[in-house]
Amino acid sequence: MDGKLKLIKQGETRVRFAPSPTGFLHIGSCRTALFNYLFARQQKGKFILRIEDTDKERSKKEFEQDILENLKWLGLDSDEIYKQSQRTEIYQKYLKKLLEEKKAYFCFCSKEELEDMKQEQMSRGEAPKYNGKCSNLSEKEIKENLKKGKSYIIRFRTEKKIIKFKDQVRGEVKFDAGLLGDIAIAKDEKTPLYNLAVVIDDFEMKISHVIRGEDLLPNTPKQILLQEALGFDRPEYAHLPLILGPDKSKMSKRHGAVSIKEYTEQGYLPEALINFLAFLGWNPGDEREIFSLASLKKEFSFDKIQKSGAVFNVKRLDYLNGFYIRKRPLEEITELCIPYLSDFIEPVLRTEQYPPAYGGTIFASGYKVRQSGEEISFDKLKQIVFVYQERLKKLSEISELTDFFFKDELGYKKVLLRWKDLENDDDISKSIDKSIDILSKIKDWDKDKIEKALLKQTPENRGELLWPLRVALSGKKASATPFEIAWILGREKTLKRLKQALVKLK
Repeated sequence: MDGKLKLIKQGETRVRFAPSPTGFLHIGSCRTALFNYLFARQQKGKFILRIEDTDKERSKKEFEQDILENLKWLGLDSDEIYKQSQRTEIYQKYLKKLLEEKKAYFCFCSKEELEDMKQEQMSRGEAPKYNGKCSNLSEKEIKENLKKGKSYIIRFRTEKKIIKFKDQVRGEVKFDAGLLGDIAIAKDEKTPLYNLAVVIDDFEMKISHVIRGEDLLPNTPKQILLQEALGFDRPEYAHLPLILGPDKSKMSKRHGAVSIKEYTEQGYLPEALINFLAFLGWNPGDEREIFSLASLKKEFSFDKIQKSGAVFNVKRLDYLNGFYIRKRPLEEITELCIPYLSDFIEPVLRTEQYPPAYGGTIFASGYKVRQSGEEISFDKLKQIVFVYQERLKKLSEISELTDFFFKDELGYKKVLLRWKDLENDDDISKSIDKSIDILSKIKDWDKDKIEKALLKQTPENRGELLWPLRVALSGKKASATPFEIAWILGREKTLKRLKQALVKLK
C-alpha cells in the first residue's frame, strides 16, 4: 500500500478532538478543539470528541466532565462522542492481527535492561532506540516467558525507510524511520499504547483530517507505519504551531493560567476566549480583530495558519473580554457578576406557589448584604454593575471595584481625601461640608440632578470638591464618578459617609 489518501467527497470530512482526561482542559488543547471544530463546520463535516482514557491510573471522571462542560460552554458541540476505555475488543482484534502476521512481537526486556541499552547507545553518540533484542524469540521462548508470568510489552517491527507526507500547515515533511527502532505499541494483548490506539480509532471512525499540535509531529511517522502495516488509508495531517509564553518559551503555569477552568473562574466570557484562541496561530489576513464563532466558521482555512509559535498575550485577551462584556445586556452581565460578589451578599430565597417538598420553585427574590443584613434588590445590583460595565476587563474584578457599596464603614486613610491643591485638613473639611450642604438640598435623588447640583457650585478647580467627595463615598483612589456612587448609595448613606469622613479628619 502506498499510504495515499483517497479523495474526500463533500460531506465526508471527519475530524476529531482527542483529549486525555488526566487534567483539566488545557488552553492549548482547547485551541486544537476549536480549529478542528471550525474546519469541520466549514466543510459541513463531523466534529468528533474522543476521550482517550486508556491510562486508568491518571484518568479521572472529574477531568472528563470538565472537558465536556467546557466544550459545551464554548459552543463547540460535538457530533459523536467515544471513549477508548469502551473499545477494548476493537484494539484486541488489530493487535492479534499484527502478532499473527509477525509485524509485532512480545518484548520481555526489563526497565533496567532498557536503561542500560539507552546509556550504552548514548555513550557512542547514537540516538537511543530499541535494539531488537526480543524480535527473534522463538514460539517456545515466548510461551515459557508468558507461563512464568514475566512482564512484557508488545513492539512493532519498524521498517527502515523514509516517510514522507504533506502537512497542511508545514508543507512536505520527511522522517527517517530507521532512527525510530521497534516501537512499543501495547502494554499487553488488550491494552494498546497511544500510537496504535490513535491509528485504529482514526481508521474505525473514518477520520479524514488529523489536526493537532506540532508537539505530536514526531508521532506521525510511527502512525503512518502502523497504518501501512494494517492496510489503512492515510488521513491528511495539519500540525498547529505551539502556544508560547511572552518569553517565547512553551506556555506553562509560570506564564499564568493554563486551564479553561481557571479562565472561567476569573470571569472570562466564552466568546472572548474563542476570538482570542482563533488568533493563536491563525490570522484572517487583514486588520479585522473581532470574530464571532459564526464568522470564524466561514473564514477559517489552513493556508492562514502560521508555522511559527503563537505568543499568548493576556493583555490581548483582557481587551477582547472587556469588549464582549460591554456588548452583553446589563441584566446578563449582572447575573454573571453575582457569584463574584458572594463575599458581600447572599441570595434571599423565596418559594413560589408551593413548598419545595411539593414541587415549588425556589428563586432569589433579592439579596442580603452580609455585613449589615440590609436587603438589596436585583435592580440595585444592576445599577452597581452598570457604572462599572465599561471598566471591567474580567468579571472577577467586580468584587474589588464595588466592595465599598456593601460596607458600613470604609477603612481608607484620611490622607487619601486630600486633593493636591487643598493645603490642610480644615480645607478638606470645608470641601466636604460644602458637598453635604449641596446634597442635602436635592429633593429628587437622581444621578443627573446630583451631577448638575454639584457641578453648578464646583470651584474652578473641580478636584477641590469632587475628589474628597468621591473618596469619602468609595474609600478608593480610583472609582466611578461621585455622582454615580451617590445615586446608587442613596441620600441617607451618602450623607452618612460624608459625616464619617469629617470624623476621620478630626
